[in-house]
Amino acid sequence: MNLQLNQLLGTEYKSGPQRIRVITEDWVGENLYCPYCGQDHISHFENNRPVADFFCPKCSEEFELKSNAKKIAGEIQDGAYATMLDRIQSVNNPNLFLMKYSSLNMSVEDFMVVPKYFFVEDIIIKRKPLAATARRAGWTGCKIAIDRVPDEGKIYLIKESRPVSCEEVIQKVYRTHFIAKCKLDARGWILDVLNCLGKIPENEFTLDRVYSFADDLQLRHPDNHHVHDKIRQQLQLLRDKGIIEFVGRGRYKKI
Repeated sequence: MNLQLNQLLGTEYKSGPQRIRVITEDWVGENLYCPYCGQDHISHFENNRPVADFFCPKCSEEFELKSNAKKIAGEIQDGAYATMLDRIQSVNNPNLFLMKYSSLNMSVEDFMVVPKYFFVEDIIIKRKPLAATARRAGWTGCKIAIDRVPDEGKIYLIKESRPVSCEEVIQKVYRTHFIAKCKLDARGWILDVLNCLGKIPENEFTLDRVYSFADDLQLRHPDNHHVHDKIRQQLQLLRDKGIIEFVGRGRYKKI
């Protein structure tokens, strides 16, 4: 995999963002495989498509690309808020590619995929509508809160300028693919509990340790009055799916 970006492609563009978009999209089309099926290349959609940028010609998975010279963290600018909420519930919701490139030597340093089933309403942050004086007055955009995505949903294809093997990437994608079959509400609970487990530094933990997040989970799910029961239900599901292991006597281990 060639991590170098082709700067020559951007010479005819005056706009910096447009130049970077052309250069990074070219790199993806030339170098990237499909993280779902391993197809050795993915194809570019026609220009000005409102949602996705790429698709896999073998398994038909779709992908949207966001590129930046800054660390992949915090909040990432996206499009219209209403459109994004509609996408979450759509079967054609694209997966998200995130690229961090070096503006010094124009090479790819980090590249990850966030599978589409990790997108829930909670990670979409609504922005203020544009002012009445703006060209698109009233238009409301959104941001994606990447830090709210569990670690299991941030799968690196390249980390610190080192490519990760295709086999390892595919294994990590399908390890959590069961979430895609869950309804949005159930999906939110699974991701919330995964985030709680991510806050526990130890590899082994107790049920009581997870219960310590009950107040936070209650705030996130005010209509649920059986939070402890729900926690146990999610831990059992994560155990059955091979994400954690039940050790015994209220103790679990991350796999």
